[in-house]
Amino acid sequence: MLYKRSSANGVKRSKHYVVKTPHSSQAILDAEQHSISYTLSRNQAVIVEYMPDEEKDMFQIGRSSESPIDFVVMDTIPGDKMGENKVLQSTISRFACRILCDRSNPRVAQIYAAGFDSSRNIFLGEKATKWQESREIDGLTTNGVLIMHPRGSFCGGEAKHGLWREVSVGGGVFSLRESRSAQQKGVVVDDETNVLQDGTLIDLCGATLLWRSHEGLEKSPTKHHLETLVDELNAGRPQCPVGLNTLVIPRKLTLSMSDETVNEKQQPYVYLNCGHVQGHHDWGQDKDSKDRRCPMCLEMGPVVKLCMGIEPAFYVDAGPPTFAFNPCGHMATEKTVKYWANVAIPHGTNGFDAVCPFCATPLVGYPGYIRLIFQDNVD
Repeated sequence: MLYKRSSANGVKRSKHYVVKTPHSSQAILDAEQHSISYTLSRNQAVIVEYMPDEEKDMFQIGRSSESPIDFVVMDTIPGDKMGENKVLQSTISRFACRILCDRSNPRVAQIYAAGFDSSRNIFLGEKATKWQESREIDGLTTNGVLIMHPRGSFCGGEAKHGLWREVSVGGGVFSLRESRSAQQKGVVVDDETNVLQDGTLIDLCGATLLWRSHEGLEKSPTKHHLETLVDELNAGRPQCPVGLNTLVIPRKLTLSMSDETVNEKQQPYVYLNCGHVQGHHDWGQDKDSKDRRCPMCLEMGPVVKLCMGIEPAFYVDAGPPTFAFNPCGHMATEKTVKYWANVAIPHGTNGFDAVCPFCATPLVGYPGYIRLIFQDNVD
């Protein structure tokens, strides 16, 4: 969470000039001076100096654990529920981006590509995409910082996803490049800004962040509310139509059968092709695959454990959890599941995928989710 700092640490553009040896220029060598170096050629660069801005607080995000970074971001491993997998070579920048918040109006938080390093410098190399317009210079980082603003209110059930844009080092908003690291910048998008909205997605090429505002979270369900929904479902004593035993929906997916809280007989499973919820049994097992035939409708398909998606910030409404993502089995409200199933998240440098927001597993098939049918709802 971002809080107003005890004293402002924001910066704003001051002046710029051309130098022949940027690494030996006074602004770069001065550890107290914030500056951005735009390398034009081997012996020419534009230095943009920044001065303190007493009206802004600056927060920086990146992979580096050095002190200028306020939020260290690690690569997201799709479907890695146990956190055991590691990325050997990350595509997230060490100093990925910075957010400047207005100290007098917290609703105004602007995002910029690239963050200042320990020497308070940002270097855009000779190969980086850069341009000069109206005596101002700007540029893009190697893999870029992408943002997607929602259309309409994020929380309230009517949210629509927007289009992915790229934000520049200077805070400009552009259409996407042809590829993630292409040399040619996109087209200027005049009707969108770098001001973050409730529900804005920020992609750092390896991890995607969701920005939530204070006002937006006040409209969102709380963790207690989501747990209450699970309790209410369990109070209805859903039954397995095969084993005729009561099922209990877990608040979180147990990761090991040695976990004392695991009761496999009570764990609900969902048939992903039809949505029927049952307990664990051996009926309808296909010897040649992991698919099973549903005893309720005879539909053949995969089966997965059900688990409540318990992170409140991902919800766009506060209704009952009646849908689940395919193939991970995370449950959520109908509008929440349908919203995220229609949002294509950048998959590093390799295109876009709709994913489950709770575990980042790419969704399978169309529409990528299933309506849940419990035994007590069957006619």
